[in-house]
Amino acid sequence: MTSLVRIFTALVTLQIAACGNTPLTTLEPIVMPTEEAPVNVLLLPPKVNKSAMRISISSVGDMMIGNNYPENHLPDDDGVSFLSDVTTIISNADIALGNLEGVLIDGGIPSKKCSDPSICYLFRSPTRYADHFKNAGFDIISLANNHARDFGEEGRTSSMNAIAARGMLHSGREGDFASMELNGLKIAFLAYAVTKNSNMMLDYKLAFTTIGQFEKTHDLIIVSFHGGAEGTDVTYIPFAEEEYFDEPRGDVVWFARGAVDAGADLVIGHGPHVVRAMERYNGRLIAYSLGNFATYYGISVTGIKGIAPILTATLDGNGVFIDGQITSTIQLRPAGPSLDKKQRALKLIRNLSTNDFSNPGLRFKSDGSIIPIPRKTVRKHKLIVAPD
Repeated sequence: MTSLVRIFTALVTLQIAACGNTPLTTLEPIVMPTEEAPVNVLLLPPKVNKSAMRISISSVGDMMIGNNYPENHLPDDDGVSFLSDVTTIISNADIALGNLEGVLIDGGIPSKKCSDPSICYLFRSPTRYADHFKNAGFDIISLANNHARDFGEEGRTSSMNAIAARGMLHSGREGDFASMELNGLKIAFLAYAVTKNSNMMLDYKLAFTTIGQFEKTHDLIIVSFHGGAEGTDVTYIPFAEEEYFDEPRGDVVWFARGAVDAGADLVIGHGPHVVRAMERYNGRLIAYSLGNFATYYGISVTGIKGIAPILTATLDGNGVFIDGQITSTIQLRPAGPSLDKKQRALKLIRNLSTNDFSNPGLRFKSDGSIIPIPRKTVRKHKLIVAPD
């Protein structure tokens, strides 16, 4: 026996003697050293307490900050300052996301023919406009909507490339989903729409299955959808399948709640061009429409169509909604979205949420903050069964 082993044996004997009647099984495992392999102590990393973690996510609705088809309707400063009034709020969030209502492409061929181009809703911005979204603080852009293909799939590919070139993520085309890591959390972003070649919102079974698959490999799941009817008369949620000019636009409550049941932690809607209600369902926040946020000429922003929020939601590491903030904005052309001291978006969303859900599980305070309040459990979906 070497001198090193004799010393170690003596130390172990003293340790056992000092423990008195303590069972041997409560002692730390003993590893006998050798002259070739000295003792190493393995320290396991502490278990992460996800409930104590916080992540802020800012979301906005539709964005189209300049159109050059068929004529030039780009902002006078080429869009450089269009988002300046809201940049600080957006960039302060850990993650910021919005819906690009149009295409980022230089040139291209429209995907549809219009007998009167002056009233044809085709939206095309130069690829350099992706810089404006990046500079405003956006991290993720949705390309799932009815204008993402205004210049065909070539146009959507161009949008994807322009966004990725600036270090932002995108989701929208069928099978295109985004994934990122932040503060040790793996986060997925899945964007859905009711239009061709997009991740299909109307295929509820497939959508919920896909969300469930991502839930197995990610800590947080953010889902956005472009659905529901359009116009100033659709602020209230019908709790049924919706249509717009005979086009199916989905049952937004069925989709959003089903997404949460499948594993989504935050669900953000847009598409109706007006704001809609919010609710807290199964501990998760759902916003049914964030309206027109930043849309230059070509999309009406009169009345309530020009009122929209920046919604900032704070989640814990498990995806539970902790609190939030509505920053009200208004579009007064030719300016971009401007902070609204009258807080019209907040007041409208608060009223709609109470009218649609009675108790949405949320309290909207006068300063724009949102806090969770008790709510009776809402019955869960059978995920693979579509509504009647």
